[in-house]
Amino acid sequence: MPFLDRRSNRAVDDSLFGNDQYHTELWAGQQVDDIELPATLTQAQRRICGSADCSGGWTMPWRSRRRPIFEGQWGCSGRCVLAMVRDALRRETAHGAADAAATPHYHRVPLGLLMLSQGWITPPQLRRALEAQRQNGTGRIGEWLIAECGLEAEQITRGLSMQWNCPVLSVEGFSPEAMALVMPKVFVEKFGLMPLRIAGGRILYLAFEDHLDASSSLAIERMTGLTVESGILNEVQFRAARSRLLESDAIETKLESVSDADTLAGRITGILEQKQPTASRLVRLHHYYWLRLWLESGTAGKLGRFPVSGEDMNDYVFTVGSQG
Repeated sequence: MPFLDRRSNRAVDDSLFGNDQYHTELWAGQQVDDIELPATLTQAQRRICGSADCSGGWTMPWRSRRRPIFEGQWGCSGRCVLAMVRDALRRETAHGAADAAATPHYHRVPLGLLMLSQGWITPPQLRRALEAQRQNGTGRIGEWLIAECGLEAEQITRGLSMQWNCPVLSVEGFSPEAMALVMPKVFVEKFGLMPLRIAGGRILYLAFEDHLDASSSLAIERMTGLTVESGILNEVQFRAARSRLLESDAIETKLESVSDADTLAGRITGILEQKQPTASRLVRLHHYYWLRLWLESGTAGKLGRFPVSGEDMNDYVFTVGSQG
């Protein structure tokens, strides 16, 4: 049958494609939902492959392939999905290198000197705290100011907020069950990230104990689709909130280590082909590559790409080579 032996770039009758109905290039002027899927799939549209290297560009009419969707793009074959994943990995690797090169090194005023300049401590108090820190070889200066000089934790928190030019946050409105869905727990444990609440439908407040991490904040922002506002949280409140969050149910997460980038691209492609998600995204957070899958429609709520629950969601966290 000649029809089966060739591909054509000519316009093809939409009726041949049945339910193959969408592609991001064809969404112009349409409403798109919060995980980058068309708000409606009822319009008669043919799918076009999201891979720039695809030689065909659309699904064969006798094939029923509606998924996977990777970063708003549909792949007509496993080979095309692999090409899309490789592009994403190159982007994330470049992001990481650019962040490392472009992040300026700020010479922040040491916390002790800042508090001294504000008149919150005296020179003898600072010397006593520094000497205790030196003799013990451990602990932050704020901890020694509390232990040796009787300062309140709130004073240290206020000093840290001035040092990092950020707000002091509170745990008001904190829901550990909801915030446990923001990211894999490994990031909470490794990097001290503490999601507190979502305000105004679009702002995610992310707390840190004693310093900010702009790179992590950006990665969370790109994955969730929310605007991330970072700040310092009182040490006691931070640790109590973190304990509650780590005890809460999170999205099922698998941690994997691979030997190199090519192996990682193949592994991610295999996951996408097996799980067939309705949406998926990849971001790099420091040396980790984080893949999130939305397995069914309706898994994202009205807040960016924030999941409504851990059901029908999967997280994968990868390390490459010796970084594992």
